[in-house]
Parts: sequence; C-alpha cells; structure tokens
Amino acid sequence: MTVHFIGAGPGAPDLITVRGLRLIEACPVCLYAGSLVPEEVVKAAPQGARVVDTAPLTLDQIIGEIVDAHEKGLSVARVHSGDPSLYGATAEQMRRLDLLEIPYDVTPGVPAFAAAAAALKTELTVPEICQSVVLTRTAMKSSSMPEGEELSTLGQSGATLAIHLSIRNIPHIQRELTPLAAYGPDCPAIVAYRVGWPDEAFIRGTLSNIHQKVRAAKLTRTALIFVGRALGAKDFIDSKLYDADHVHILRPKRGLTA
Repeated sequence: MTVHFIGAGPGAPDLITVRGLRLIEACPVCLYAGSLVPEEVVKAAPQGARVVDTAPLTLDQIIGEIVDAHEKGLSVARVHSGDPSLYGATAEQMRRLDLLEIPYDVTPGVPAFAAAAAALKTELTVPEICQSVVLTRTAMKSSSMPEGEELSTLGQSGATLAIHLSIRNIPHIQRELTPLAAYGPDCPAIVAYRVGWPDEAFIRGTLSNIHQKVRAAKLTRTALIFVGRALGAKDFIDSKLYDADHVHILRPKRGLTA
C-alpha cells in the first residue's frame, strides 16, 4: 500500500501526466483538493473507489482517511492542483506519514506558472533581459514570509516574478516593486486567472494600472500574478543556442568547402 501524491496540473483535465492519470485509475481510494482540482480528473478513479473532496477537511481528517486506507491495505491517490512541490501543503502531510511509517511517493504535475506562460505564448526568460524566474507569494491570511523573502528583496534581482496567492494584495506588490530600478511603474504585469479552466482569463497591464484592471474584472481568488520586463518583450537579441557561429559537440565547426 502506497500513498501517491499526484500533481493534477492547473485545471485542464488533459494536462495531468500519464503517470498521474494511471495512478488515479489504479487506486481504490482517491483524496483530492476539490477547490482547485476539477472533478473530471478524479472521475478516472476505478468503479467503486472511495473518492473524497478534502477541501472541507482538516489535516487530521485527511490523515485519518489515509490511515484507514493503509489499515485496509489500500493505495491512495492524493491529488493536488498544479505541482505538489509548490504551495500544496504536502510537506506537512508527508511529515505525518513519515511518523506513521506509511510509504508514499510523489508524481509531479504542470505548475500554474508554466501553464500560464504556455497559454500566453510567452517565454519567461529572454536573452539579456531576464534569465531568472522567482516563484513567491505575499503574506496575507496564510503563514508569514520568512525574513529576506520580501518582494523588495527578491525584486533586486530583476527576475520575472510569478507571485502566487496574492490577488487581493496587489497594492502591496505595487508599493514594493515600483520603486525598484528593474521594474518601475511601466513594467509589464499580467494576472492569470484560473489557468486551464473553461473560464480562464488574462489581464494585461503595468505595475501602475494592474490593480485598477483587476478590480474592474472583480477577481478575488485563484489567480497568479506575473511581473517583469521579459513579459511580451520584442526588442532582444537572439540566443547563442542556434547561432550559426556557435559551435558545440552536437554542431561542430564545419570545414570550408571548395
């Protein structure tokens, strides 16, 4: 019996990995975060499987479901949105399973920032403009941010910022980033709402006006905020990767022909 932590992707049922889908199809118990994982994903559970939406449950109740399955010798598909490594509260569940000596493994999923970039047809790292992506959030009702991870500190890098769980904290984001040289009031900002769902939407603006646009759209949850100069950039050099003069082991220098 094993607990399989599975990343279901950002929303679209066909963005789950083949491995993740096969595990759901095989497990007689399926626990899923119903607030963010669509029911279409867990409909793949076998006939007669115990399928439980964990959105209204506490951590103790979730672990109780897993312990009950373990005692019956049943494997569990523990399905989270996006990728389990990001803001999924999986670490605290794994800690409990370690103490209980219940085996588990993890199957990665498509993270929301990657799905959003794909939908936007945007590369988040652009030559000589930005070569780093920072995944972060801001402090609201959830746990506080550790010292040194404030936006004003992370923003010193000039990286493309993918800010999670912060749609109601945009004024704070504006205050922290606007004074920084790498950003400024005209820096592109994009809010990606419910990426991969039927009502997916994108709001484009700048640091100076994105809050106004989000308020007009009445978005209050389930959104990711991108900020950075790489967003939609057009005036940049070609990378060296496919440059004719760039020689490497798979494209060696060719001799002159007569």
